[in-house]
Amino acid sequence: MIKSSWLIALAVSGGFGVAATAPAQAQAWPQKPITFIVPFPAGGGTDAFARPIAAQLEQQLGQRIIIDNRGGAGGTVGASAAARMAPDGYTFFVGAAHHAIAPALYPKLDYNIQTDFVPVGVIAQPPQVVVVHPGKVQAKKLAELIDYARKNPDKLNYASAGNGTTHHLAGELFKLVTKTNLTHVPYRGAGPAMQDLVAGQVDVMFDGLGSSAAQVQSGALRALAVAAPARSDAIPDVPTAKQAGLDGYEVATWYAIWAPKNTPDDIVTRMRGEIEKALKAPMITEAWKKNGSTIPAIYGADFGKFVTAEVARWGKVVEDAKIKLD
Repeated sequence: MIKSSWLIALAVSGGFGVAATAPAQAQAWPQKPITFIVPFPAGGGTDAFARPIAAQLEQQLGQRIIIDNRGGAGGTVGASAAARMAPDGYTFFVGAAHHAIAPALYPKLDYNIQTDFVPVGVIAQPPQVVVVHPGKVQAKKLAELIDYARKNPDKLNYASAGNGTTHHLAGELFKLVTKTNLTHVPYRGAGPAMQDLVAGQVDVMFDGLGSSAAQVQSGALRALAVAAPARSDAIPDVPTAKQAGLDGYEVATWYAIWAPKNTPDDIVTRMRGEIEKALKAPMITEAWKKNGSTIPAIYGADFGKFVTAEVARWGKVVEDAKIKLD
């Protein structure tokens, strides 16, 4: 059984001048609106976390933060665009665990998530959840879904935010550990996928709880299991996969903020501090709680090491599971 459990030198003559300008630059920043490039359409998990944190940062920084949604190719189109932006402190990239998976599935990427960006910090870490359309899927328990899928191979389909996303890998790993066959239907983001799931155009989704919690709470979707070691406070009546009889199926996603390579260190440090402050604001802590997300304290160099480990971990998962792009 395959387990997815995973988680200056300064010149003597000019030294004083350079030292004096660094704090002044950070203090002066920002002097105009900041853009957050979100590599998925509105309505998905990345967008669901980017917009509240942007709103909180606007209050703290006194400047507008513009959300620029650029979906496509499992989030790699937006990442590619962000990597080419001027490193002036006015563009940041809001990515996700998908971007640690992409190197294993997209060998011709024109950017490197580890070297073309400066890691700022992780902003949220919600678990994945198995959700179904209640009108199309009769199963009320995870075991019933597995039993039906085994008896009816390829009859059920599952939506994802695109090839190479955590939704995709979570679905493929579900198939492997349950020995079932479901048809993968990739979208340009979790938002469009969720719209079609709620509309009954697709049957199942292995979604991040950040974008599905509200749909489950409203009854638009039925959650069968949380792919985490413990139940979520957002949907406390939903068992973990292990409690539902599927041991070893644990998949969490995460969302984070990077700056383009060569963004001034003082601006990156300032943004990191503002993000840490924002994540403690009542508006954010309450919103994250409703979305079933934890707030991991992973910033700067530690975040960089985390990304490196995630690239290696997901690369092995892709290799071991023999996952291919559709």
